[in-house]
Amino acid sequence: MATLKELGLHGAGKIDRVAGRGALAQRLLALGFLPGVSVRVVQVAPFGDPITVELDGWRVSLRLSEADALFVRPFGRGAGS
Repeated sequence: MATLKELGLHGAGKIDRVAGRGALAQRLLALGFLPGVSVRVVQVAPFGDPITVELDGWRVSLRLSEADALFVRPFGRGAGS
């Protein structure tokens, strides 16, 4: 298991859990970052922060600190792309 932050460009996986119970976790859940949902990193800003991810057919930009709260089970190389 890894965090979304650790996947890197074009990395993909299924969300396993959202860390914490505070406002950040609630916001991520409300945005659709739910356990079992597939997610893929589609863009990384020039200095690495923020990243843009795709889930359920739409894209959202996250700060690395936000992406660090999302634990994912990475797909194997080339899978899920």
